[in-house]
Order: sequence, then C-alpha cells, then structure tokens
Amino acid sequence: MKRSKSGNTWQDHYTRQARKDKYPARSVYKLKEIQQKNRVLNKGNAVLDLGCAPGSWLKYAAEVAGPGGRVVGIDLKPVTIDLPEQVRVLTGDIFEMLDQIQQEAQGGYHVVLSDMAPATTGNKHVDAARSMGLSEAALYLAEQVLKPGGRFVCKVFQGPDFKAFTEQVRKSFQKQKLFKPRSSRKASREMFVIGLGRK
Repeated sequence: MKRSKSGNTWQDHYTRQARKDKYPARSVYKLKEIQQKNRVLNKGNAVLDLGCAPGSWLKYAAEVAGPGGRVVGIDLKPVTIDLPEQVRVLTGDIFEMLDQIQQEAQGGYHVVLSDMAPATTGNKHVDAARSMGLSEAALYLAEQVLKPGGRFVCKVFQGPDFKAFTEQVRKSFQKQKLFKPRSSRKASREMFVIGLGRK
C-alpha cells in the first residue's frame, strides 16, 4: 500500500483495479465478494442502495440486475458518474425521504444495501455508536420496503451494540450471516451483516 501523489489517500491493489474497471471506488469489490458468497443480487431485481455515493455499488448492482431491474440510490452527496437508465439517484437524508423511497419501490424491493458510514472522529467508541445508528436506520427502512424473501446487506463497525444488532437482523430474516471481505482494509473494524429471506 502506498500514498498517492495527493498525499492524503491510500492506494492499493483494489484502488488501482477499480480505476482499471471504471468504478469510482474500491468498495465495489466488497459487494462483489458478498455476491459471490451469498448471491444477494439477481437479474430483474429492484435494489435500494443506501449511502450510494460515489456510485460503485449502484453501478455493480445495475450490472447484475440488468435492464429489467431497477436500482434506486440515496446519499447526502450527489453521484456524478454515468449510470444506466434503470438507475435513479435521490440526493438527501434517508430519514426525511422515507415516503419518496417507498414510492420509488413500486411494490417493494428485493434487496436493500447499506454501505453508509458516519464522518469518523478517530474515537472508536464514538464512531461505532454513530455507525450503529445508521445501521439501525437501514434495518428499519429495510423492514418497511423489502418484499417477503428479500435480502439485506449492511456495513457495521463492531462495537458494544454489534451483537444486539445482529440479533435484530436474525429476528427479521430467515438467515443471518456475518462477512468480512478480503478487500476490506485490514485495520478496519467494519463487518457486513447479511439478512437472507425477509420474514
């Protein structure tokens, strides 16, 4: 791993590969690994991507869902990359846009993805608590908009409330899995909680 010329971002194999594969961020490989292990995305799916900027997960989800699918992303930051016609991006706060998100669903989503992360402070306890708040919001939203049998993928920073959150997911889905992709940075405390088969 090495520092880029700008001096403030880290470059590694996945960063370079993302540039080569024309994705805006290395995070796409985390979703690809999750897909390979758990097949959360299928052709024709309606997918909701929470915290979608800069757009790597949106682009990959659209590729898997295909032209017959529908992908809706939401983020506080705008997404500026070119995206296929079946993708729609909402810019705003998920807490304030629940009605619009539900309207976009057109009968519900097959998959809810959340790669949301808080602005980090460097204090692992504060960061874990902020991350958990976003994760709980993502789960609440998933429970509102997922079709029966739907899938949920959520990034969580491990902290004191991590086990309680996994239990919440277990109650709402037939199967619950934990997964840390190889493409996650080694120092990261992130873990992906996966719910399969919305009850």
